[in-house]
Amino acid sequence: MAAKPDIVTLDQIGAFDTLIDARSPAEFALDHLPGAINLPVLDDEERRIVGTLYKQTGAFEARRIGGAWVARNIARHIEAVMQDRPAGWRPLVYCWRGGQRSGAFALWLRQIGWAAAQLQGGYKGYRRWVVAQLDALPPTLDWRVIAGPTGSGKTRLLQALAARGAQVLDLEALARHRGSILGAWPDGQPQPSQKAFDTALVDALRRFDPARPVWVEAESRKIGAVQLPEAMAAALQRAPRVQVEVPFAARLALVLQDYAWLGRDPQALALRLSALRGLQSNDTLARWQDWAQAGRLPELFAELMTHHYDPLYRRSQERTAAGRVLPVTALDAAGLDRAAAELLDDAGMPPVFR
Repeated sequence: MAAKPDIVTLDQIGAFDTLIDARSPAEFALDHLPGAINLPVLDDEERRIVGTLYKQTGAFEARRIGGAWVARNIARHIEAVMQDRPAGWRPLVYCWRGGQRSGAFALWLRQIGWAAAQLQGGYKGYRRWVVAQLDALPPTLDWRVIAGPTGSGKTRLLQALAARGAQVLDLEALARHRGSILGAWPDGQPQPSQKAFDTALVDALRRFDPARPVWVEAESRKIGAVQLPEAMAAALQRAPRVQVEVPFAARLALVLQDYAWLGRDPQALALRLSALRGLQSNDTLARWQDWAQAGRLPELFAELMTHHYDPLYRRSQERTAAGRVLPVTALDAAGLDRAAAELLDDAGMPPVFR
């Protein structure tokens, strides 16, 4: 009979070939360890039933029913996913607390002959580690913050910096949101949960070299529905800033390009603008909603920028230390590359990595 699975810690994950999340699909969707695959030993409904039985009739009845489901699901995963795994394959399994679900799965795999192990503390232990990393990592990095009003090409400038070999953190990509009332990702793409955002952020932060600057766009504490951790927000507040200055016409052209997808559903766009009620006069809001429904995006976004976004940005600047001003006359690829080169020259960064 195979021995009980080894219990390993987070710093040993790299020694394994596959990371298996044995939790239910709903638990996995909320957040999971980077690179994990979901092979649930109980699906969402089965987990609900077992939990109810445990509370109402006790542990024995819950385990009697749940045990049959666990065995059936593990067998299904072995047949569907693991038939081509060699004898030397090393899987690491985790569940919520590193308890019965992952223990049962790892034991079955060891019975077959694979050197399966179980993650100590499961996802709950991993989540504690993530929270600790969110406190510890941001102050260790050399941040450079790119600021500027809406349409200044800050995200594109980050991409130009990355193309030249700089370390870049795109918080809006991690959050899947641009941080404004119209900042949702196209086509209804949902934001990650707060826990999933935290996981992605820690995964990104751990990849940076502390000896080199990390460029990031200025963000408020909240990006859509997710929030920056306190240590991250504080580190960015203290960091040197670059204020990008772009002609209004170029900014408007970029906004019309980035937000053109909103014009595909005029009614939905008009409804989104309702979030500005109380911040703008009723007459102004009615005009903007009329323009949205008529597809008059140039007029709409020009006024949104001058009457809403730019005043908000100016007020935020009053609470922030002034930094270097970087004029950018054009937001095409050549103009952004010139701006990136100037920033990296000033920062003492190496030339393009080839």
